[in-house]
Amino acid sequence: MREVIKATGAPAAIGPYSQGIKVDAGKMIFTAGQIPLDPATGQIVTGDIKVQTRRVFENIKAVLEAAGASLANVVKTTVFLADFNDFAAMNEAYAEFFPNHPPARTTVEASALPKNARIEIETIAVLN
Repeated sequence: MREVIKATGAPAAIGPYSQGIKVDAGKMIFTAGQIPLDPATGQIVTGDIKVQTRRVFENIKAVLEAAGASLANVVKTTVFLADFNDFAAMNEAYAEFFPNHPPARTTVEASALPKNARIEIETIAVLN
């Protein structure tokens, strides 16, 4: 079973993908990579990597909430950075969203991200 998630609180897909997919009789949610787009303007938010990381997580939260979940349900994240020198600052902002029992994580540097974003994050969540 596969359900497409469409969250109004996150930017609409800008290509042939879904914001998220709920699978396994509604137990698993896979979010599309989110970049720091403001859903109201469709533009990348201005600010440093911490500001952009926080916007990414607000977008992820909106997708998860539309699927009946929250960040507490996230079991795995993948973080893509345009510049690995942003890792320490990104990590500080990231920790704000997972103060206890953070999910497994992979972080990689990507040579380019959509709309020249500095960060993109995708998640896997499991419903109770």
